[in-house]
Amino acid sequence: MLGAWHLLYSYMACVLACWKITLAIRCVTMRLTQLNEEKQKLALEKLQADRSDYEPFLSKESIDIHYGKLAKGYVDRFNAGEGDSDFNRAGAFLHNIYFPQLKEPGGLNNPRGASLMLINSKHGSYDKFKSEVTKVAMSIQGSGWVYMARNGEIKTIKNHALRSDIVMLIDWWEHSWFTDYGSDKSKYLTNFWKAVDWEVVNQRILT
Repeated sequence: MLGAWHLLYSYMACVLACWKITLAIRCVTMRLTQLNEEKQKLALEKLQADRSDYEPFLSKESIDIHYGKLAKGYVDRFNAGEGDSDFNRAGAFLHNIYFPQLKEPGGLNNPRGASLMLINSKHGSYDKFKSEVTKVAMSIQGSGWVYMARNGEIKTIKNHALRSDIVMLIDWWEHSWFTDYGSDKSKYLTNFWKAVDWEVVNQRILT
């Protein structure tokens, strides 16, 4: 009988020791994750051109508000640990894809290279592609994003979210167009195509 109690006691002691080890590992893991998040800082990607050089697509006033305040705000709030961390991270992430793909508008600006091949293979032509993007964008209710994925599909994002397959991105939040276009978001989209840097898109496709 004493032998059975001894075995039970040994078993319980072993279970308790394992539980303590598991708890310790979990605490260490949580602390390492916390330290990693504390060390990780986001930065706002630089623009390709001066803020006044994006007309007629976007005015300097619009860039000042959208890039200089709103996009920067996501970065600053994330780094300061303010608000919803996931939301701010995603907002910074998306704007860091959107703005670097924009160049100074001017001249004929059709896709070429990898972009053209992907668009033609998936949609038949650039004009059909733009029509499909317009259709998808106009169907969005509320705030979001429209993007071309690495496989050529046109997809949407509600509010903010991280995605790993974005090669071309269109900001479809109201603040993106309202300063320059009022409620005419279709004109905003028409002028967007004048400012897309297809070389940046090509690099994303091939990366």
